[in-house]
Amino acid sequence: MIPIRDSIPCQTKPYVTWAVMAVCTAVYVAMLFMPDEVGQHFVYLYGMVPIRYSNPDWAYAFGLPPDHYLSFLTSLFLHGGFLHLLMNMVFLWIFADNIEDLMGHWRFLAFYLVSGLLATVTQWYFYPNIAIPVVGASGAIAGVLGAYFVRFPYATVVIMVPILFYPLFFQVPAIAFLGFWVIVQVGDVFTAAMFDNVAVDSAWWAHLGGFAVGALLHPFFIEKPAHRRELSPPAE
Repeated sequence: MIPIRDSIPCQTKPYVTWAVMAVCTAVYVAMLFMPDEVGQHFVYLYGMVPIRYSNPDWAYAFGLPPDHYLSFLTSLFLHGGFLHLLMNMVFLWIFADNIEDLMGHWRFLAFYLVSGLLATVTQWYFYPNIAIPVVGASGAIAGVLGAYFVRFPYATVVIMVPILFYPLFFQVPAIAFLGFWVIVQVGDVFTAAMFDNVAVDSAWWAHLGGFAVGALLHPFFIEKPAHRRELSPPAE
């Protein structure tokens, strides 16, 4: 299922969402022009390699200098392939503008980064000894989805379901689409655990962690309306 659009209009331009999309795309394009060895080193340097922080001796032997956990942030702007980038940008385009509209630009930026950081921490906590970089905006986007799930559960999402080469379009409530998305992530986590797979192909725990963070913490990033005093009528 591929989301196409939602039914919630915005009152402001989502400048931060557009900026995040532009940075992610620019980084991906820049990496395409890097020689293979340089690109691989770049991903290991700025992607979050869990064992780098669980085993500093390994990091030193591998040639990764201490970065004071900077990669927990920079990994949010790296992607492993065009489809990875495309799907993340589609989700960001459809769902993030409404959350940015709700929070305001700077609060949304803080919310996006906090969601992404805590999502990456969640992935590191459950798989601390993986030597493969964790990259992608999906943890931060999952935070956006969590906030959307709580704030706009009955919005309509248009989805495309490709049947062979024929696309079918359906309208479903956001609560159903995002609920199904969560179920898929939970299923992948249990499948990975059942087959002793460390889930290096996708950061499932980052998705779940980001979603939970977004659902729980987003109210703290919403500007509360100023209290309006009731003015007494002028004395005659």
